[in-house]
Amino acid sequence: MKYDALLAPIHAFLHCRTPQRWLDVAAQPENLPLLLTDHLVCELKAAQTATWLIRKYVADKPSGDVILAWLKPYEDFIYREDHDSDFVNAHRNLTRKIIVGNELPWADELVEKMVLLIKEELHHFYQVWEIMQARGIAYHKITASRYAKGLMREVTTHEPDTLVDKLICGAYIEARSCERFASLAPLLDDALSTFYISLLRSEARHYQDYLALAQQISPVDIGLRVAKIGQTEARLISEPDDELRFHSGVPAF
Repeated sequence: MKYDALLAPIHAFLHCRTPQRWLDVAAQPENLPLLLTDHLVCELKAAQTATWLIRKYVADKPSGDVILAWLKPYEDFIYREDHDSDFVNAHRNLTRKIIVGNELPWADELVEKMVLLIKEELHHFYQVWEIMQARGIAYHKITASRYAKGLMREVTTHEPDTLVDKLICGAYIEARSCERFASLAPLLDDALSTFYISLLRSEARHYQDYLALAQQISPVDIGLRVAKIGQTEARLISEPDDELRFHSGVPAF
């Protein structure tokens, strides 16, 4: 397979593959609007996570405010269902330099990687929205899956372990997204399959960036934390789930 080399580290990192039952249900045409809607929201949440990391740990306040302004049109659309929100143009204007507000040795690298991630995730948001528009799928609010909250329960409450654990959780979310895009793509129509395949490289790089930052910041080897959080991630993916979302478990319906 063309992407075997790219996916091999992802499959080695994750503790389980997506269950076939999830793929079978997610690929059903009647579930496409729900899947695309959740995908749209997930792209914004990924950008919000990266924004939070920059604002909390490294950016000066004016730079942090600039990043919040980047997200506002997208948040207005998703959370306030403001269909006049100008995120269509906003995604072209994410250019201002972020000023690092401290001298932590990893601060510049965190900003560089997270700003790139924000820009890419918001661009993916725009691409998903375009697909929804082309297919006549209107956006409506949906409930969040239990996945991210389940992962966050593993986060330690003291620094720097809190930051390290959040980065490891980010790595698992991005890795799972990459694995699911690749697994789902062959089951979808050609246009959507091509789109999901086009996301693989960026999602794989995001997982690697999160993991590398976690090890760089941690004063000790992160292997045990990676394994523990990975076990939780696999449980969330493998257990029965009452609703279908992009990161949900095995459909119990």
